[in-house]
Amino acid sequence: MYRIETETPDDLWEVEALYDTCFAPGRELLSSYRLRDGIEKVTDLCLLARDEHGVLAAAIRYWPIRIGAGEHRALLLGPIAVHHTRQGEGLGGLLMNESMAEAVRLGWQRVMLVGDAPYYSRFGFEKLDHVEMPPPTNPDRVLGVALRPGAWDGVEGLVHKDD
Repeated sequence: MYRIETETPDDLWEVEALYDTCFAPGRELLSSYRLRDGIEKVTDLCLLARDEHGVLAAAIRYWPIRIGAGEHRALLLGPIAVHHTRQGEGLGGLLMNESMAEAVRLGWQRVMLVGDAPYYSRFGFEKLDHVEMPPPTNPDRVLGVALRPGAWDGVEGLVHKDD
C-alpha cells in the first residue's frame, strides 16, 4: 500500500537522496538540468509515493519550459525515480498517470522528457522531430505527449527555460 502526496520543501533532502541513489553521478550535468536551474518546480505536479511506514519509494517532478520563440509552453517531466527495492511494482506508472491527470486539470497542454521511447511510449510519449533540447542530447530521446488533441501541432524549435 502506497500513499501519493505532493512534495513539500521538507521533502527536499529525501527526494534528492533518492535521485542520487537511482541515477549516475553527475546527473546534474545533463542538459535537462540546465533548464531547471533557477526555475521553480510546478509544485502541484511533483508527487511522492510513500509506503505504509512513510518511507519514500518514488518521486516525480515537473518544470515549466518554453519551445521555439517562446509562445509554446510545456512541462518538462523529470526526474522520475523509483527506489531499486521497489521497482516492478508499478510506482513509476502510478506517478506518471496521477501527475499527468492533474496537469490536464490544471490546464497544461503538453509534456516532454528525455528518455527511452520503448518505456515511455506506454504513456503516449512519441519522438518529437521538430523540438530540440540543448546539447548534448540525443534527439531520438526527446519525447512528448499531448494532453489535449493536437497540442504538439506546429510546435518546433529549441527548448529553453520558462523565465
